[in-house]
Amino acid sequence: MESLKNKVAVVFAASGEIAGAVARSFAEHGAKVYVTGRNLASVQQLAEEIIAAGGQSEAAQVDALNETEIEAFLQKVVSENGKLNIVFNGIGSYYRDAGSGIPSTVVSFGQFLNPLQRILGSQFLTSRIAAKLMIESKSEGTLLLFNASMAKTKTPNMAGFASACAGIEALTRVLAAEFGKQGIKAICLCSGAIYESFKITEMIHDFSEQLGISREVMTAHYKQFDILSTEPTLKKVAETAAFLVSENGVLFNSHIVDIDCGKYNVL
Repeated sequence: MESLKNKVAVVFAASGEIAGAVARSFAEHGAKVYVTGRNLASVQQLAEEIIAAGGQSEAAQVDALNETEIEAFLQKVVSENGKLNIVFNGIGSYYRDAGSGIPSTVVSFGQFLNPLQRILGSQFLTSRIAAKLMIESKSEGTLLLFNASMAKTKTPNMAGFASACAGIEALTRVLAAEFGKQGIKAICLCSGAIYESFKITEMIHDFSEQLGISREVMTAHYKQFDILSTEPTLKKVAETAAFLVSENGVLFNSHIVDIDCGKYNVL
C-alpha cells in the first residue's frame, strides 16, 4: 500500500467528490498530498480526514482558473519539498452552465465556451505550470488530467461540454509528447457516469423531471450501454488513479484511460 511513498502530490479542485477520493487514495498509498480548492473550509476538512486516517496532507485555497495563484502555490510546494511528482486536476462544471441538454441551435455562445474556458482551460493551466516546475526541480512525475466520456460518444445537446472533453484528450497527447524526455508523463482519466456521485444524481433527477419520466427509468437509460453488470465507484476510480501515477503505471503515457467498466456506446 505504499506505491507512492516519498511522492509529493497536488490535487486541484479537491472539494469535488472524485478529486477528494483521488486525494485520499494518493495518501493511502504513501504520498504527501496537498489538497486545494476555492472553498478553504471544505479542503481543510478533507486534509483533516486524510491525517486522521494516517496520511500526510495540507490544505490551501487556490483557484484552479487563476494562473497566478496556481504558480505561487506550486512554487511553494516545490520549495518545501524540493520536488513535485503528481498533479491531478478534478475541476468540473455544472451541466447547466456548460449548456448541456440544450440544442446547439439554442445554446448561447457563452454557454458553449464555458466548459472550454473552465474545464479545458484549467487543465491547461495546472498542467503547464506543474510541468515547468517539475522540469526545473528535476522531478520525474505525472500530469493526471481528467475528463468525461462525452468526447467519445454521439450524444446530442452537449456541444460545449463534448468539445471541452475532446480538447482535454488532445491536450494530454500534446503534453506527453512535449515533456516525456524530461521524465514527465501525461495521462487522462476519462470518467463515465458514477451513479453514487452527487452531480450524476442531480443530473438524472433534473433530466427525468424535464422528460416527465421516473428517475429509475432515466437511470436505466444511462445503464443500457453498460457491458458489465458492475459499475464504477469513487473508490475504484481513485485506486485506478493511484496506480497510474505509480511506478507500476509507467506503461501508461499519453493514454486516455476509460474508467467506466466498459460501455457499448463509447468509442
